[in-house]
Amino acid sequence: MGHKKSIDWVLFISTLILVLIGFIFVYSASYPEGYYRFDGNGFFFLRKQVIAGLAGFVAMIFLSFFHYHIYRKLNKLILILAVISALSLFTAYGTEAYGAQRWISIGGLNVQPSDLIKIAAIMYMSYYLEKKTNNIKKFKSGYLPVLLFIGFFSGIIAIQNDLSTSFVLALTLGVMYFAAGANLFHVAMTLAAGGGAIAYLIINEPFRVLRIVSFLDPFKYKQSFGWQVVQSIYALGTGGLFGMGLGKSRQKFFYIPLAYNDFIFSIIGEEIGFIGCFIVILFFIIIIWRGLRISINAKDTFGSLLALGITALIGIQALVHIAVVTSSMPPTGIALPFISAGGTSLLVFMSAVGVLLNISKNSL
Repeated sequence: MGHKKSIDWVLFISTLILVLIGFIFVYSASYPEGYYRFDGNGFFFLRKQVIAGLAGFVAMIFLSFFHYHIYRKLNKLILILAVISALSLFTAYGTEAYGAQRWISIGGLNVQPSDLIKIAAIMYMSYYLEKKTNNIKKFKSGYLPVLLFIGFFSGIIAIQNDLSTSFVLALTLGVMYFAAGANLFHVAMTLAAGGGAIAYLIINEPFRVLRIVSFLDPFKYKQSFGWQVVQSIYALGTGGLFGMGLGKSRQKFFYIPLAYNDFIFSIIGEEIGFIGCFIVILFFIIIIWRGLRISINAKDTFGSLLALGITALIGIQALVHIAVVTSSMPPTGIALPFISAGGTSLLVFMSAVGVLLNISKNSL
């Protein structure tokens, strides 16, 4: 059977719809902060998001024509550049915000290296797992190197005081390892080791312990560590089935910190209700479905694992964001792909979809 002549249009259109939804709600959720913090400029965050979205659109189109096999050849270079960007956080270019050192500031442009590391790690893991297919079930030559890679990639994000992103990446790489034909006993060992590492990182940071405690009874700690979650629950509850209407959120008026980023899904629920939330989730499900379909139909192992990794990253990060907002897991800060404010995140996720589109175009 010949190559496909066109990209996966369902994936392409679904991605653009989520990006447009993001523009609407970044504007709505960020307007109060933009107005009061930036001299009456309520469009401050929207402008940055639209610029990133346009750049992401160009990157997505370009990468859809850029054959994915090139990443197999350049994966080590891509990895080195991502690691260098992470290490540069601890130089004069590193910028601290909200208690974490996660951004590089160069010429007024803020870049979050963890977003680059996620994609670089997926590319490298795809390359490694393809190369070690025959040894993947072996402990010494298969499991141990994979465990070290997962620990390394997650670790260089964890040292940025970004445990949530580290968790998402570790889970994504674990899904890739499992799909590559891992020994189930080794998978269980990995989950146990990962759980132990997360427990250690939580116990050694008092604010993380308080987040766990507040998660168990957020209303008891609603004036401190339970504040965001309680306000998020209020927003979702107020929205009901159909919502209060676009732009009519009350919680965005400084009740929910970072409402345009870490808790944007609660603003969606408050303004367009359960129906709106369901539609957003439905588009994520469509993207995951198309991504898995692309992975299954890829003509080689590298393309299959690369498509799976990108799809898993989108799905897992969206799931974690929604779980936090709905108080289904302990509070942590993580963006909703394609929707939350954040130029680097939007650009990287749209670029990743471009890679997926190219794999679809060259699939069986």
